[in-house]
Order: sequence, then structure tokens, then C-alpha cells
Amino acid sequence: MANKKGANAVVLFVFMFLINFVVSESDNGRELELLLSFKSSIVHDPSGFLSNWDPSATTFCQWHGIACNNLSHVETLDLSAKNLSGILVSSSVFNLPFVKTLNLSNNHLYGEIPPDIFFANSSLRYLNLSNNNFSGHIPNGFISGLVILDLSNNMFSGKIPREIGLFSGLKFLDLGGNVLLGKIPISISNITTLKYLTLASNELVGSIPHEIGKMKSLKWIYLGYNNLSGEIPKEIGVLTCLNHLDLVYNNLTGQIPSSIGNLKDLNYLFLYQNKLTGSISNSIFGLKKLVSLDLSDNSLSGEIPELVAQLRNLEILHLFGNRFSGRIPNALTSLPNLQVLQLWSNRFSGQIPQSLGRYNNLTVVDLSTNNLSGRIPDGLCSSGRLFKLILFSNSLEGEIPRNLSTCTSLQRVRLQNNRLVGELSFTKLPLVYFLDVSNNNLSGNIGEQNWDMPSLEMLSLAGNRFSGKLLPHLLNAPKIEFLDLSGNEFSGTINPRFGTLTELMQLSLSENKLSGEIPEDLSSCKKLVRLDLSHNQLSGQIPSGLADMPVLGHLDLSENRLSGEIPAKLGQIEPLVQVNISYNHLTGALPSTGAFLAIKESAVAGRNNLEPKRVENGDGSIWELQFFDPKVSKSVTMDDITLSLKESNVISRCKEGVSFKGKSVSNDLQIVVKEMHHVSSLPASFWSEITGFGKLQHPNIVKLIGKCRSDKEARENKKMNEKSDIYGMGLILIELLTGKTPADAEFKVQYSSMVEWARYCYSDCHLDMWVDPVIKSQASINQNQIVAAMNLALHCTAGDPTARPCAADVFETLKSAFRTSSCLPSLNFSSPV
Repeated sequence: MANKKGANAVVLFVFMFLINFVVSESDNGRELELLLSFKSSIVHDPSGFLSNWDPSATTFCQWHGIACNNLSHVETLDLSAKNLSGILVSSSVFNLPFVKTLNLSNNHLYGEIPPDIFFANSSLRYLNLSNNNFSGHIPNGFISGLVILDLSNNMFSGKIPREIGLFSGLKFLDLGGNVLLGKIPISISNITTLKYLTLASNELVGSIPHEIGKMKSLKWIYLGYNNLSGEIPKEIGVLTCLNHLDLVYNNLTGQIPSSIGNLKDLNYLFLYQNKLTGSISNSIFGLKKLVSLDLSDNSLSGEIPELVAQLRNLEILHLFGNRFSGRIPNALTSLPNLQVLQLWSNRFSGQIPQSLGRYNNLTVVDLSTNNLSGRIPDGLCSSGRLFKLILFSNSLEGEIPRNLSTCTSLQRVRLQNNRLVGELSFTKLPLVYFLDVSNNNLSGNIGEQNWDMPSLEMLSLAGNRFSGKLLPHLLNAPKIEFLDLSGNEFSGTINPRFGTLTELMQLSLSENKLSGEIPEDLSSCKKLVRLDLSHNQLSGQIPSGLADMPVLGHLDLSENRLSGEIPAKLGQIEPLVQVNISYNHLTGALPSTGAFLAIKESAVAGRNNLEPKRVENGDGSIWELQFFDPKVSKSVTMDDITLSLKESNVISRCKEGVSFKGKSVSNDLQIVVKEMHHVSSLPASFWSEITGFGKLQHPNIVKLIGKCRSDKEARENKKMNEKSDIYGMGLILIELLTGKTPADAEFKVQYSSMVEWARYCYSDCHLDMWVDPVIKSQASINQNQIVAAMNLALHCTAGDPTARPCAADVFETLKSAFRTSSCLPSLNFSSPV
């Protein structure tokens, strides 16, 4: 009997084994089919990671990226960061019946994900599709056992499905970095197991649901970079497990709820770039575990209480860009871990706490643009780690602390626009790359000091009372790009060694007491874009070598004692768009090329020879202007003349023309302007005869002080021709290079047109300040091409049509400039523009 029972057991075991074997074989066949289907959808596998996915060579449990369970079923598929690209087919790895972990993140997969993804598999616990190019809507459905769902950094659009609340087992949900629309569904609050929630960097609108208070397991909330509005729900204050709250870059309004003070485990509180108002509740200063507090760029007000002393773990405090007032609390000086303190652009007043830095661990201090007074504390660098010190635009007084001159960790120092006095001791700091102490009352003979600033790229000492000679070889700053020593009392000659500063892009020595000649050696500064030597006592001729500076865009030599003729080659510098040579002793004619074609009248005022010149007035029109009296030429401008031509100023009319009364805006000099009719019918000798009358001086003859003429009216009525097309081409180039359009509001406020703005930016600003952000990343390797293109655009938009290049020249310039460029879209150069 016993033997019979044993035999039955063996038969039963064999029978069950056969059933499991048959089922297993069937499942394995289905899994193999799904895996091969996925492989066939991959169009690019640069590393050959899927090369061993060959059923004829090995079982799929041995394939790359696959881990199987004890029954040889796929349990884990991890193909993250393999640079795979392709579009997923509907019957794919999402249908693997036993898979628990599916990770396809950090690839280049695209297209819509299968619509049944959340219905097909109930065994899935981990799904990560982040950092791909998936698009379309997030599918409906749910998997109740799913623990981690990461769909971040794709291109998913549409609304977050209401079914999201049915993922009842989720602990991690990241839908950030997509293009999701609509409101945050209230149903999301049903996921009471959730610990990590990020919906950041989408286009979500509406308010944060008050029901969020039900999600008591949350440790991390990141809803920043959306368009959320309304007030921060006070119910957040019951999420006592929270250690990270980030609601930045939204349109949240109202006050910061005091209930946030209940979040005793909170380490990070980020609410910056919203529209929050009111004062900071005292309860916030009871969050003793806070490491970083950033409430910047809101409209918060009131004073910062001494209760801030309770934040003993605080490392970063950002309150800039608000309306805080009162004194900076002394309690800040007692925070031992404080590293970054940024309170700029507020209304703080009084002194900076004098012990600031002595008991902190400061690396960054920015208190600029406030109403602070008193002295700079001498312990700011006690940590030995301070690398950024920004205190500009206050009313700080006294001397710069001596111990800051030994703060070798410093890299960026900005103390401009204060009332500081004494000498400058920042001369031997090896890491400083940016130093600006302009517009103070600093003094001393620093011209002969030995500087040791090998990292220095920007130095501005402008607007102080520094004196002495300029000996640039003592500067020891081979990387310097911007040097502004203007508005001081430097004397002596411009040392030829300035030519050794080959990285210079801007040099301003204006408003000093410099004498002697301009050294030819300056032409060695091949990267110089702006050169300003105005308001000195320089003599001699303008060096012809300046014409060899290939990117010079702004040249100001005005208010000196320069003599001789203007080098003709100076007009051949293509990038040169702004020139001022007024009030010197120059002779001869202006160069007939380049920037001199449309030079503004004020830029050549005070020339002794009174030769005819082409000038541009306020409305952009070009005039030929000649004065017969050097004194009058300093006070009467082309705008004064054209502004007088209005009906209310008419004195008399005759068949030859109309007489108008006018005056000089600068000194109220009364003038009479006669506008001639039928100019085209005047004899050729008329203008030379007028010049003769201008030289007559007799008490009984009305004094003729000048003549001017323009064919603006007849011309800037003609139909569109090639030159006007070229102007349009110039506008398009400016738009391509800057990302701006003529309709931008800033042009209406500060500039008369986009062209005027572009001329200013090209001559006065670094390329990074005006180039389109879309191509900014390529600017460093294509700088010459971008500069060449902007120079061409400004020539195409010259006020005088005759100064604009022809279509063939535009074509050749573009072809040359962008033959090797990678920053702009490909252009077809098979035919002229």
C-alpha cells in the first residue's frame, strides 16, 4: 500500500513538473520574441551593447543588460546610458511578464511610449525612462505595485492623467523636465506612500492642491519652474517628514505660511523667483536643521530678526532682490557654518556687522546695492576661503581693510560706487580675476607699484584720485582683457609696454593728465575692441598703426592736442563703427571710407580747417555740412538746424525759399536758417559762391556761418533698390546674431532703433552680452566669424546708402565668414544674397 502511494506521488510530481516545464517554455518563447522585437526597433547602437543579443549563440539570460530569476525569466532589464536610439514598438519590453525592473534612461529613444504600458504588466516595480526624447501624452492606467516611476527630462505633453492617484504603492515620482500642461490633479494626493515628488520644469498652472497635506510620507517636493499661482497652501505645514521644499520660479503670491515652521526636519527651503509679499514669519527661524534658505527675488519686506541666530546649521542664505530694510542682524556673525551670504538689492541700512566673518566660514559675501554705511569689516576673510566679495553701490566709508590684501583665496572683488578712501593694497592676490574699485575716493601713487596678479582679466580703477606714471610691465597680468584707469590723475606718457598686453579687449585711459605721443606699440593689441584716450594732453599725430588693429570698433581720441592729418587707412578698419576725434588740432580731410562716412557731427567738432564733412543727425539722415566760423562750429549742430525748420519759426518767404529762426541748444546762440527751393536747378557754381560769401567779414553784411545740404527728400521717395534691400539684409543679420527683433520694447525706451542698439553693443559690450543665447555656446570657437557678421550687418545698415556694400560684397563676406563656422544654420552660397 505504501509503495502504491509513493508511486502516485512520483507520478504527480512528474506531471506537475511537465506542466511547469511546458508553461515555462511558452513564457520563454514570448519573452524572446519581445526582446528581439525591441532590438529590431533600435536604429543606432554605437557601442554594440546589444551585439550579443543572438538566440543562436546564448540564452537571453546571458545577454547584456538582462538578469533572470531562478526560473530563467527576465526579471531586470537595464540598458541605461548606452547611447541607444530608436522608437519603441507597441509589442515591446513593457510586456515582459515577469520583469520587475525596467531601466531605459539616458539614451536617445523617441516617439510615443505604448498606450498599454500601465496595463500590460502587474509585476513591474521600477520603471525609469528618464533623459530620452519620448513625446506624446503620458498613457492612462496604473500599476498598483509600482514603487518608482521616473519619466523626467523627455518631451511628454498634455495633462497629468487623473489615474496617477491609483499608483497606490509609489514612493518615487518624477515627471519633471517635460512639457506637461494643466493643473496638478488633486488625485495625486491619494498616493500617501510617496516620499519623492517632482513635477518641476513643466508648464503647469493653477494652485498647489490643499490636499497635498494628506501625503504625510513626503520628504522631497520639487514643483519649481512652472506657472503655478495662488498662495502656498498652509497644509504643507503638516508634512513633518519633509526635508526639501522647492517651489521656485512660479507666480506664487501672498505670505510665506507660518505653518512651514512646523517642518522641523527641513534642510532646504527654496521659494525664490515668485511674487511673495510680507515679512518672514518668526517660525521660519525655528527650523534649526536648515542648511540652505533661499527666498530671493520676491517682494518680501520687513526686518530680519536676531532670531536668525537659531539657524546654527545654515550654510547658504539668499535674501537678495527683495525689499528688506533695517540693519543686517548681528546674529548672522554667530552662525558657524555660514558660507554664502547674499543680501544684495534690498534696502538694508546702517553698518555691516563688524564681526562678520570672524566666526563664520564665509566663501561668498554680496551686500551690494543697499544703503549700507560705515567701514568694511576686517574679518571677512577669517575663514581663509572667501573668494567673492561684492559690496558695490552702497555708502561705505573709510579705508579698505589691510588684511583683505592677504586674502589669497579671493577671486572676484567689486567695491565700486562707495566712498572709500586711502590707498589700494590689492596688488598681490594670485587668484583675483575681476577687480573693480571704481568711483570711490581712493588715492596714492600706484603707477610704480609691483603688481602680482597673474589671473587678472578685468581691472577698473576709474573715477578715483590715483596718480603717478603708468608702467604696465609692472602689472604682471598677462590675461588682462579689460583695463579702465580713466578719471584719475595719472601723468606722464603712455608707456609703449601697453602693447605687451596682447589679450586686451578694452582700454580706457581717458580723463587723466597723460601727455606725449600715442605709441605705435598699441597696434600690437590685436584683440582690442575699444580704445578711449580722450580728455588728456596727448600730442603728435594719430599713429597709422592703429589701422592694423583688426577688431577695433570704438576709438575715442577727443579733447587732446593731436595734430596732423587723420591716417587714411583708419577708415579701412571694417569693424570700426564709432569714432570721436573732436577738439584736437587735426588738419586735412576725413577719410572717405568706413566709419567716417556717417560720422556724427559732434565727433568731429572743433576741427580747425572747417572742411566740408558728412554728418548724421538725430533722424538718421546724412548731410554735407560746412561751417565758416570755428567758434560757431563748436556750438551749432545739425540737429539745431533741422529742428528750426518748422512753421512756427518762419520769418519770411520768397520765391527762392523760406527763412526760419532757430537757436543752438547748447548755448542759446540765435541763428537764421534759409531753406532753398528748387535746389536741383541751381547752377554748379552756386555752392562755391556760397563758400566765398562765408569768408566775407563786414559790419554791413549779415554773417553767413555755414551751409548744409541733403538729398534726403528726393532719395533715405525712390522705389526700393539694391541698397535698400541690403539694409533689410543687415536687419536680418542683426536679428540672427542677437535673437532680437525691431519690435523689442527695450529699443523704444533706450534706443531709437535696433540698429542703434546693435552699434552700441558692438562697440561697447563684450560679444557674450549681445549674441543670441541659442548660439552662445559656440561663440568662443566662432568669435571671429560672429564679429565679422555683425560688422557686415552694421555696414549694411549704414545711414548713407552709398556707404552700404553691394550684394556681391555681402555674398563674399558671408561666404568667407561662415565657411568654417558651426554656430549658425548652414547657408547656401551658390548665388549672391
